[in-house]
Amino acid sequence: MPFIETPISGLYVYEPKVFEDARGYFYESFNAQVFGEKGINTNFVQDNQSRSSYGVLRGLHYQLAPHAQAKLVRVISGEVYDVAVDIRKGSPTFGQHFGVILSAENKKQLYIPRGFAHGFVVLSETAEFFYKCDNFYNKEHDAGIRFDDATINIDWKIPHSDIQVSEKDANLPNLQDAKNNFIYGNESPIA
Repeated sequence: MPFIETPISGLYVYEPKVFEDARGYFYESFNAQVFGEKGINTNFVQDNQSRSSYGVLRGLHYQLAPHAQAKLVRVISGEVYDVAVDIRKGSPTFGQHFGVILSAENKKQLYIPRGFAHGFVVLSETAEFFYKCDNFYNKEHDAGIRFDDATINIDWKIPHSDIQVSEKDANLPNLQDAKNNFIYGNESPIA
C-alpha cells in the first residue's frame, strides 16, 4: 500500500508509485479509488499553490468547523519540512505533532484530516507547495497557532534565526489560547 501510518490516528504519509524511464517519470498524485480503499473518502474541492524562499515558514494554520479542511499536501519543486499538529480535543495525541520532509525528488505527500493545524518551512533555496482541500477557504473561520509554541516544541530543521514568518503568523496565539472547536471522533467531512 502507498500509505504509511504515522503515530497520530488519521494522519498518513502517501508515497505514490512512480514510473520512471529515460524520458522522465509519471505518477498519479491522487486517485479517489486508491484513497477510498484506505477509508479516505475525501471530496477535494479546491487546489492551492504557493512559492516561497528558504526559511519561509507558513503556519500553523487551520479553519474552524464547519469550514474545516482536510488537506493533501505535496511539493512540486524544492524541499520543505511539513508538520501537522493534532488539535482534536479528547484525542490521545492532542498537542502532538508529526513532521516529514516533502520534496519534488521524494514525491511524498501528507494527508491531513480535519482537526489538525498545519505548517511548513522551506529547506531549499525555493519551493513550490501544492495542496488539495476538501472545503473552501472561509476568512471568518481562519485560525492558527504559533509556530514556536513551547508546548508543541517543533524542531523546524533550520536555525531559528533563519525562520521568516508573516506578521499574521507571528501574532498567532499558543495552543492553549487558540480558537478550537474540534472534538476527537467528530472530524468527518461535511456531507
